[in-house]
Amino acid sequence: MADLYLATATSDSLRAELARRFTLHQGDPPATTRAIVGGGQLQLDAAMLDRLPALEIVAINGVGYDGLDLDALRARGVRVSTTPDVLTDDVADLAIGLMLAVQRRIAANDALVRSGGWKAPLGRHASGRRIGIFGMGKIGAAIAARAAPFARELLYTARSAKSLPWRYLPDIASLAEESDVLILAAPGTDATTHIVDAAVLDKLGPAGVLVNVARGSLVDEAALINALWAGTIAGAGLDVFADEPHVPEALRAMEQVVLAPHQGSATEETRAAMAALVLANLDAHFAGEPLPTPLI
Repeated sequence: MADLYLATATSDSLRAELARRFTLHQGDPPATTRAIVGGGQLQLDAAMLDRLPALEIVAINGVGYDGLDLDALRARGVRVSTTPDVLTDDVADLAIGLMLAVQRRIAANDALVRSGGWKAPLGRHASGRRIGIFGMGKIGAAIAARAAPFARELLYTARSAKSLPWRYLPDIASLAEESDVLILAAPGTDATTHIVDAAVLDKLGPAGVLVNVARGSLVDEAALINALWAGTIAGAGLDVFADEPHVPEALRAMEQVVLAPHQGSATEETRAAMAALVLANLDAHFAGEPLPTPLI
């Protein structure tokens, strides 16, 4: 059987299916590795590729690939697949859940009642807000469709204007300035690293809420902490962080922040569908057939 490097943790069921098809390795991949399976946090640069001359395919169990050196992979003829579409609805659902949880203090009030309390500070109105979405790919569009019934106005920023019923703004600064809720749904790239900085948070304003279901790299986390402490913005709902799984104590201590452990796709149905796509791409590659969901 071909050698496969399992680069990140995965479900027991996917691991079992991989073990039926391949010789699995963890830790340091052997030079004979022909396939790699990992989550969206997988890091794979040219130096590591130099150690893996037999590598043929990288199957990402997710949609993120910002840790991959795609140019180096293309140069070596290595295929890359992801698991798009099947997780879109779950990530969009979570974005709306975080938006509501922050404004209506759902997590904080749950903790209050569990500790024996009852009298809680007032939350914020969740309907009739101006909702801005940064990134209008499939996930962004799914978030927009769910957010629209809540919104007084729905706005978005993307690489270019699209044929959509919502108002387009050319950059994230203007989007933040005109939004009460700013939802991040763009990929993590060099161009989007720390695109939400102190200046953007200042434009979002003291009644504003930030929701991030994209990548932790999009947000200057230190600037976000400062903005939350200072009341520059009202709150945040975060499913992703700069240095996962490490979440700053400052964020964990704030009750105006709702935290999730990068669980946008974490439903039984979606994780099963993602695993099936990982296996389908691997099976297709080693059978000499087109990949179902190729990235390169």
